[in-house]
Amino acid sequence: MSEHDWPHDPDGEQGSEGRRKYGHAVLAKKVDEGEDFPMRAGDYAEEFGDHPVRLDEDTVVAVADIFAGIDDDEEFEDFVEFHRVVGRAMRDGGFWTYEGAQAFTRTRG
Repeated sequence: MSEHDWPHDPDGEQGSEGRRKYGHAVLAKKVDEGEDFPMRAGDYAEEFGDHPVRLDEDTVVAVADIFAGIDDDEEFEDFVEFHRVVGRAMRDGGFWTYEGAQAFTRTRG
């Protein structure tokens, strides 16, 4: 899917907020912690599947691509479980780009 096919701009306020949010943060902002749980993974994927998720400077994928690694019947009891399951699916599917604080610091020798 090319960027011109997205239902909204991947870098607009509905997407990655002008490139201020990436990956998991884009997925998490689509839910309301106080109102949307429990939530079925299939319902989330059905509602947002065609939405863009910017993973890094050069890569935008669809929510459906990430949720392909999650069973539709998986139920998230709360926001913590949503983060845990989605994070695992992102890592398993090769959508996780964060390498940890070590990637941003140098070891002095």
